Amino acid sequence: MNETLLASHLLLWVVVLVLAGVVVALVRQIGILHERVAPVGALAVADGIEVGAEAPVLRPPDLTGRPVEIGRASAQSTLLFFLSPTCPVCKTLLPSVRRVVAAQTEVRLVLASDGPVEEHRAFVAAAGLEGLSYVVSTELGLAYRVAKLPYAVLIDRAGIVRARGLVNTREHVESLFEAEARGVGSVQEFLADRASRERVV
Repeated sequence: MNETLLASHLLLWVVVLVLAGVVVALVRQIGILHERVAPVGALAVADGIEVGAEAPVLRPPDLTGRPVEIGRASAQSTLLFFLSPTCPVCKTLLPSVRRVVAAQTEVRLVLASDGPVEEHRAFVAAAGLEGLSYVVSTELGLAYRVAKLPYAVLIDRAGIVRARGLVNTREHVESLFEAEARGVGSVQEFLADRASRERVV
């Protein structure tokens, strides 16, 4: 009886040690995968204002008819977020966009769209966006060559476009600020540059 009990204990310890080894191996593999998986950034489309170029200076009206100056040098950077009341991804992403901007220092958020003003007023009321800069201007979308939504453009205090692209997640929005901090047009550009340097070395 005692021998059977001892054998079962030994077998149990062997199983525990094997499982511990499996867990260690899995943790190691997760670490390796984490290093290999590239961070996801906003999708920089080929068409549009070049990163590093001066932003066009425009004064589109907000929903009250007051002009909102965009593109001129100012005390704050500007995140232009192009959206539509009929875009489900835009609606889902809006709270994240607001949180990301709130976490930045000296950045103002300007929501931009086009179409009937009354439709946008209803959208602002339904989404609780009162108090935010919300402009309705076809000219603004054309100036930035916005073809798909949601789309965002980060303009620095000097009025220079620092990052832009399609944004579908909070990580995409954050990547615009990361690209600006690293002095590149997009996270993809940074990764491609790093990969080319590693190949040379």
